[in-house]
Amino acid sequence: MHVHSQPDPLAAAPHPRAAELAVECLTSIDSLLGDWLEAVRPLRENYADSVPDDDFRETAVQAFELLLRTVAELPVPAQLAGISERTGERRARQGVPLDSLLAAARLDFRVVWAALLARADDEDKVLLVASAYHVWEAVEAHVTGIMTAYQRTVLEMGRQREDERRLWFDRLLESEGRNPTVVRDAGLALGFVPAGRFLCAAAPPGPGPGEDLHGAAAALRSSGATLQRQTVSSAALLVVQLGPRVTEETVLAGLEGVPCGVSPVADGLASVPRAVELATAAVRALPESAPGPLRLADAWLDVLVNRAGHFAAHLADDVLGGLTGDAAPPAETERLLHTVRVHLAGSGSIAETARALYCHRNTVQQRFTRFCELTGRDIRRPEDAALLALALRARENGDG
Repeated sequence: MHVHSQPDPLAAAPHPRAAELAVECLTSIDSLLGDWLEAVRPLRENYADSVPDDDFRETAVQAFELLLRTVAELPVPAQLAGISERTGERRARQGVPLDSLLAAARLDFRVVWAALLARADDEDKVLLVASAYHVWEAVEAHVTGIMTAYQRTVLEMGRQREDERRLWFDRLLESEGRNPTVVRDAGLALGFVPAGRFLCAAAPPGPGPGEDLHGAAAALRSSGATLQRQTVSSAALLVVQLGPRVTEETVLAGLEGVPCGVSPVADGLASVPRAVELATAAVRALPESAPGPLRLADAWLDVLVNRAGHFAAHLADDVLGGLTGDAAPPAETERLLHTVRVHLAGSGSIAETARALYCHRNTVQQRFTRFCELTGRDIRRPEDAALLALALRARENGDG
């Protein structure tokens, strides 16, 4: 029989008798381990293949020793001091679900408490009730250490995975898709199917469109799209793998309101570098007031003029120079240019152009003839029509 003082539930430390019982438990940790393994078995089924048995048992033994030493107010050896953090980090890298891990760790309280009660007489049990808070606090400190290290490790692993993804995407672009090994390995790192179909969008980097593209990428990813978002020196990029649920139309709808250039669909991961180049070319031709995505298919003239650089101005001057000066009154010049623009925007039919301008076909023919007299270019000839389309776009872009 022990003689005890009345327990103080607000005591700053466990009652000495609770500490004595914890010391007794330290001598039979194996029995605690057996009880814990039985209790944790249903939880462990979720990750049994991820954690070897020896690792599982060794970590549990160290955790029980840490907890019992804490309750017994004994010194904690250096190799035990960081067991909570080491467990959290290791289990994160092993892919153990956090909920299952924390639930298993909290079972420590049940097992330790049962072991203390098993060694206590009736008076000891009264004292133990007053010390239950301290036992629980020891377990919670252990659980908190596990959780903090686990979450920190997951963040680090996420950053490492993202760094690896960026590295392989850069390698894919640098290889221009010509190295089959790089294409295969990039597909593995990025989660892309090398034989898949892809759509690329490019936006100006930095605030504004670049941030909008990031938001669109997050929404597409949450809807199940496999994608890579990355910023290079010239643009913010988004590459989306297409499939039955993620179609070209789906992606374009997700990009609504985002000023960006959009490539044609790329067949195969090896074609993605080319798609990136085309999307980047399209975004460079994007008007400042663009309300949303611009497909390359709708922007070839602007892209070609943009890529021509200062030669675009030379082209406009050379092809349309005959309209300047006193060769024709400004009103006539504007009427001729308007007729040519309407014709280029249509199907190439004189009758259709006449209907669009609300005039007779002969009037259209006469204007074309006059335009040819001034410029030397006949829009009715396909080669001249193509050149005029470029020259007019160059002139418009230059005026803008």
